[in-house]
Amino acid sequence: MNTLKKYAGVILVLLGVLCLVVYFFKPVSNILLAASLVLEIAGIFAFIFLNRSK
Repeated sequence: MNTLKKYAGVILVLLGVLCLVVYFFKPVSNILLAASLVLEIAGIFAFIFLNRSK
């Protein structure tokens, strides 16, 4: 479980990139862009806060 927590930020960033790729090939609405923005920012902050040394 600790390894999953360690990579949670990277997984969120990759999900944001996946949303951007889907939007690039089939632009349906701006909801995908907003979702990718939220996932990217959450992933960056999760990566920073979960991986800082104590």
